[in-house]
Amino acid sequence: MSLLIQNGRIVTAGDDFVGDVLVEGETIAAVGPALAAPAGAEVIDASGKLVFPGFIDPHVHIYLPFMGTYAKDTYESASRAALIGGTTTLLEMCCPARQDDPLEAFELWLSKGAQSACDYSFHMGVSRFDGTTEAALREIASRGVASLKVFLAYKGAFGIDDGELFRTLTLAKELGLIVTAHCENETLVAELQRQLLAQGKTGPQWHEPSRPVRVEAEGVHHLMTFAELTGAHVYCVHTSCREALEAVQAARLRGVRAWVETVIPYLVLDKTYAEQPEFEGAKYVMSPPLRDKWQQPYLWNALRSRLISTVATDHAPFDFAGQKEMGRGDFTRIPNGIPSIEDRVRLLYTYGVCRGRIDLTTFVDAASTQAARLFGLYPRKGTIAVGSDADLVVYDPAYRGVISAKTQAMAVDYSAFEGWEVEGRPSLVTVRGAVQVRDGKFVGRLGHGQFLTRPATHY
Repeated sequence: MSLLIQNGRIVTAGDDFVGDVLVEGETIAAVGPALAAPAGAEVIDASGKLVFPGFIDPHVHIYLPFMGTYAKDTYESASRAALIGGTTTLLEMCCPARQDDPLEAFELWLSKGAQSACDYSFHMGVSRFDGTTEAALREIASRGVASLKVFLAYKGAFGIDDGELFRTLTLAKELGLIVTAHCENETLVAELQRQLLAQGKTGPQWHEPSRPVRVEAEGVHHLMTFAELTGAHVYCVHTSCREALEAVQAARLRGVRAWVETVIPYLVLDKTYAEQPEFEGAKYVMSPPLRDKWQQPYLWNALRSRLISTVATDHAPFDFAGQKEMGRGDFTRIPNGIPSIEDRVRLLYTYGVCRGRIDLTTFVDAASTQAARLFGLYPRKGTIAVGSDADLVVYDPAYRGVISAKTQAMAVDYSAFEGWEVEGRPSLVTVRGAVQVRDGKFVGRLGHGQFLTRPATHY
């Protein structure tokens, strides 16, 4: 079936013009002014609306065994929520525990995605590197997974030691894979946590002091040293502060091939949210933690100047009741994560574009195009061009709404942005030509999503 979107303001990472987009089947067939509608085509009048390429969230957790519990979302709930928010492709962190077999873990995560309504792929977690790991990673890469994930934190769970880090980066360089990394010094975290708990400092407000900015910056510096000596391409996930950005910038000036991601909570929330009384602050515990509010202008400026390439979510949904509450009396037991897969695009548009912090092309670049380029999906994804997948978002800038847990599609019992006003929303969302969202409601089909194989490009 054909679909013609007429008279919209088409915005990509490099273009901004009024025109039409013709979809034939799963791909974009034509882009330009005054396109003729084929017989039988559905015609959407996008006058006064923005037309974006489908947004890509390059950092989500959906199936996640973590800290003695499991994340609440499934692909059924998470993909619906993503699409309602305008995100048409998810890149999930496949995070096996240290004792798990990598190939078995990959197959498990792959099976979880079968019901997705949007397209998806994985960053393959490396939680150990022993005599069997290399063969497993080669097999997984041959099946179209072009990126790895390492943790320089969570000692004894996901974290790897320096020998394992070196071997992972060396293999990634050979295979042309990019390595995404959680950068914190795990020893410093463990020691600071021990000190704080010994002093009776047990509430969620002590999470940030246990993982201060220098701990993150040291983790970034550590990764950059290993990347420099191996030649591997690396990507710092959920970067939260100026000090970490400076460590990346210094490494890039030395020739290190490094990219930076931030996540939407750091751009709009600060550490005072995690300091709320009556354990309410637990809703805002994530790692690295929310930082001082004065850090936010540095992140916005780095995004505008493209030092920060992508804005993701690190979506990790845990209920407040029964899950976050596991950490009452010991903040180290609070499951980390702020659910935001549904809210990322609207928050970035409202508090970025509408507040003059970034322009529309930067918005598209950070929320879609750069992820496609870095992770082997461009130009299939991340742009509006002939031959690209027909992943499209018609965005209504005139819409006004309020975020609430009562109306969200995410399978979690609270919203970190309860009562926040948003400007604009996706009014139509397509995935490979199929309409999945109309007027803010999911109308599509679970299982429509495809697992995306991606070529290795980072040699």
